[in-house]
Amino acid sequence: MFDMRRREFITLLGAAAAWPLAARAQQPGKMPRVGMLLAFAESDPTMQARLAAFRQGLAELGWNEGRNVRIDYRFAGSDIERFRVHAAELIALAPDIMFAHSNPGLAALRQENRTIPTVFVQVADPVGSGFIDSLARPGGNATGFTNFEPATGGKWVEILKEIAPGVSRTAVLMHPETAANVALFRAAEAAGPLLGVTVAAVGVREAAGIEQAITSFAREPNGGLIALPHVVTAGHRELIARLAIEHRLPAVGAFGFMATSGGLISYGIDVIDLFRRSAAYVDRILRGEKPANLPVQAPVKFELVINLKTAKALGLTVPATLLARADEVIE
Repeated sequence: MFDMRRREFITLLGAAAAWPLAARAQQPGKMPRVGMLLAFAESDPTMQARLAAFRQGLAELGWNEGRNVRIDYRFAGSDIERFRVHAAELIALAPDIMFAHSNPGLAALRQENRTIPTVFVQVADPVGSGFIDSLARPGGNATGFTNFEPATGGKWVEILKEIAPGVSRTAVLMHPETAANVALFRAAEAAGPLLGVTVAAVGVREAAGIEQAITSFAREPNGGLIALPHVVTAGHRELIARLAIEHRLPAVGAFGFMATSGGLISYGIDVIDLFRRSAAYVDRILRGEKPANLPVQAPVKFELVINLKTAKALGLTVPATLLARADEVIE
């Protein structure tokens, strides 16, 4: 009798230890808290679509906002200083886990705290940027999902030349203090001579600088633009698209919203898919796993978007081969 009760006790003890945090979190005062530091404005439809995918991913894993998990949001837009302010605000709330969107977002969080478990999304070259030890074994308190591989910089030059064969020089709009942008630019610069294109770096940090840079570059003929992925270029995507059309500069963007905002063409990762997948890492960390042991994951879905309205405005005929590869065509 004693042995049977002992076995029952051990079984129950093991079951309690394995009891999902999602269930325990429903107890009063035990609801786990997630702090999200996000790029873009709260009203941005692109941001809302990404958050909807994240919440859906959490719900599929048993987490429902307001019922068994609390989520605090801060939206920094394209203002680098606002990232720092919001990072401090979120840390002060003592979250159980942090979610960092973009390189500036993760950098701002690391300035405030390096112990709270953190999942990042859309962070380019996290090893080279000094955020983690390695992709396979991140170490420290952060893991997540990367942005673009540096070689993609050359791919954008190739796409620009394919859709606008007359381009012989291109300005690469980039944030010069972001290591990942520098790596992407170097890849674009290396690909340029092979495609007959001179590639020049143009550092941008705010709207006025973007306008001045594009206007100055457009004074010479046969130019094109490449907007590297960064919160500054993403946050001012409509301005970049408008100026590109005004100055008749074919422009390549890194995300689908660059084309839907009026840009000529974009090639890049499906960020909504990244946000959906990131919910699984938030779930695993809330259930007790350590970020240091979760390998950083790369994007698996890419999309090519072409804006035919912009092509027409620029007097360009999009090759049929390019149209056939497109995931979305805006007419």
